[in-house]
Amino acid sequence: MKLTCKVPIKADKAAIWQTITDINNAAVNISGIDNVEVLEQPHGGLVGLKWRETRTLFGKSATETMWITDAETNKYYRTRAENHGVVYISEMAISEENGENYLSMSFTGEAQTFGAKMMSALMGWMMKGSTRKVMLQDLEDIKKVVESKN
Repeated sequence: MKLTCKVPIKADKAAIWQTITDINNAAVNISGIDNVEVLEQPHGGLVGLKWRETRTLFGKSATETMWITDAETNKYYRTRAENHGVVYISEMAISEENGENYLSMSFTGEAQTFGAKMMSALMGWMMKGSTRKVMLQDLEDIKKVVESKN
């Protein structure tokens, strides 16, 4: 499954970057996140930052351990998580189009095991719509936080 969503944000790239990289306050800034626990903090930069994120999805608490694998200041960061035979890659990216800044979120889930591939084939269509809804809500929450600081 591959998804991408984006929203315009009336703020400069540095202000957007500051909010999306404030992982410690993600549960405050994003309504869909219940809790964040930072597990590893790199000495410099974002690459290597690792945290445990808890959300309520489909009425159940779900916790994923995520880490930043790649980043370029004021442009993007990429995360990885692995669970139940699936590798999850997500990216938060800031771009400019026609003089306006946009924040996009992309998400890819790649099944690695036979069981995960079967579940993906059977349930993937249901998960796609729900995942898109969660992604758009996260982006709207971030937009609200960033624009309220301007």
